[in-house]
Amino acid sequence: MIRGAITSNIDVAQVVLYAFFIFFAGLVFYLRREDRREGYPLESEVGPQRDRGFLLIPTPKTFLRGDGAKIQAPGFKPDPRTPNATKVAVWPGAPLTPNGDPMLAEVGPGAYALRVDVPEKMHDGRDLIAPLRVATNFAVSSEDPNPIGMEVVAADRRIAGVIKDAWVDRAEDFLRFYEVSLSEGRGDVLLPVPFAKVDGARRQIHVEAILADQFANVPRTRNPDQVTLLEEEKIAAYYGAGTLYATPARVEPLL
Repeated sequence: MIRGAITSNIDVAQVVLYAFFIFFAGLVFYLRREDRREGYPLESEVGPQRDRGFLLIPTPKTFLRGDGAKIQAPGFKPDPRTPNATKVAVWPGAPLTPNGDPMLAEVGPGAYALRVDVPEKMHDGRDLIAPLRVATNFAVSSEDPNPIGMEVVAADRRIAGVIKDAWVDRAEDFLRFYEVSLSEGRGDVLLPVPFAKVDGARRQIHVEAILADQFANVPRTRNPDQVTLLEEEKIAAYYGAGTLYATPARVEPLL
């Protein structure tokens, strides 16, 4: 037999290759089980939620949060909400049409996850996201236009308000929200940065997602200097809903 051969038909390289195949298959199986810790078991319209057994769903594991809280996943807790929409057909998986004001129906692009209703914290206990008036050790780079004081132009080309402050992510060092002081004293709302386009030359911020009047219904925060994880979801979902439901024309086909 040649050097490295175990028998006349098996050698070391072949054993190592097969061992790698077995390891890789086990790794894929482990990862596919672990990614089912949230959102599983799936719910079906044609029947109740059913347990898919130990083979596909991992056993519950307890995670310790930085604030001392304990979370078990998978938790097997179904979403308690009933969609505020009506199916357009009777077959399972049929599209939904929102009931009432589609901007507030919380379905489609306006849907959101039920995250915990507390602010996300850093390792030292400070809020992860905070306005510049609180995070005083942050400032807008001198190389970029300062958004504070800029007009907010909505999709209907009307002025919705003026930027009052900017909210920064202290861990990632970038802006997460603009705080908009609405016209006619309608209060302050948050505008997610991805939904805004800055025009530094004109000192304007353009928002194509919603109309000027619709800014009044943007979900508010309980604390003027804090935003909770659930509030982040609701705010982003409202602007997301506007990308489809802000005007009746957006819902219709292009052709």
